[in-house]
Amino acid sequence: MKHKNNDNSTEPVTDERIIRPGSGNEDSPLIMKRRRFLARAAELGVMIIASPLSIHSIARAFTFQAHRRPTPSNDLGPFYKRGAPHRKVLRAKGDPGLPLKISGKVYSEKGYELPDATLEIWQTNAGGIYDTLGDRYRAQLIANPNGKYELESVIPGHYPARVCQHVHYLVRADGHKPLVTQLYFATDPVFEGDPDKNFHRDPLITSRELVRPVTITGEPDSITSDVNFNLVLEAL
Repeated sequence: MKHKNNDNSTEPVTDERIIRPGSGNEDSPLIMKRRRFLARAAELGVMIIASPLSIHSIARAFTFQAHRRPTPSNDLGPFYKRGAPHRKVLRAKGDPGLPLKISGKVYSEKGYELPDATLEIWQTNAGGIYDTLGDRYRAQLIANPNGKYELESVIPGHYPARVCQHVHYLVRADGHKPLVTQLYFATDPVFEGDPDKNFHRDPLITSRELVRPVTITGEPDSITSDVNFNLVLEAL
């Protein structure tokens, strides 16, 4: 549907600050780019009004963003502690266990990245033990301007109260509901190579979506594992 101007016409209103006839720069690359954008806006019946926003900001508003399904929630667990250190490296030199790198982005369900989202992450060490007295294998992270985060750790161990290896998350962002969830590993021996079939072996796994592929790289004496885990938050 076309937006009408005050005079009831359906012609789009252009910003005279964007194209200045007679200024001598009508054919510059930037002006030509703006002309193409305005032409496309006219085709879509979009009204463009005078605005202090840059053409790049306006263009971003028209960029289609695919909606995303919110990440399934999961149990907070009994070992959450407030005030974890701000850091992205949990693995100390000499720590046992398979080195692990987790990376991903934080998104709104509308598809937009959420810069400055806060992530609290905690897990056991490779032996399946939580540090309840200190802050080993606990961290707070701030997503970068593109919503990205990275963490270096080790694959957590099993412990008697839980079936599967897992990493806990508590994620917050302005204008969105907090997300409490957990990350699981498709390589967990509990799944016997078939997480699609066997993820229910841990009754606390609420969704197959939380079981993520693990990429193993490196030489025999320096093997590392990589996991991508994107997080999608619901708007308030």
